[in-house]
Amino acid sequence: MKTLDQLKKEILEDGVIDAAEVKEIETVIYADGTIDQEEADFLFELNDAVSGKDNDASWEALFVKAISSFVLDDEESNGEIDAEETKYLVEQIQGDGTIDTTEKALLNSLKNALGTLPEALENLLK
Repeated sequence: MKTLDQLKKEILEDGVIDAAEVKEIETVIYADGTIDQEEADFLFELNDAVSGKDNDASWEALFVKAISSFVLDDEESNGEIDAEETKYLVEQIQGDGTIDTTEKALLNSLKNALGTLPEALENLLK
């Protein structure tokens, strides 16, 4: 199986994520059944690199599912976004200086799942 770095290099050769690449990303990041910090960072890096491009629609769906899983399905704060996760999400979403449609979809999905977001995340939707 490819490493995250190998996968990122291949995907970014053309700067667009197609459906086959989404399936490959999903296979690699879910190999152990959970999304860890390194995999979440990888997804945000990829998203920043392909933001605004003609990516396959399945990219946004995978990004939202995986990042939601990373923050909501953890042992420390299962089913909620704690202060550390809020800080992480704000830093990642604002990291490239813009909030793109994929990141907005993530925030809206989290809001729908939880009913409300921590204030710092809510402010990103404004």
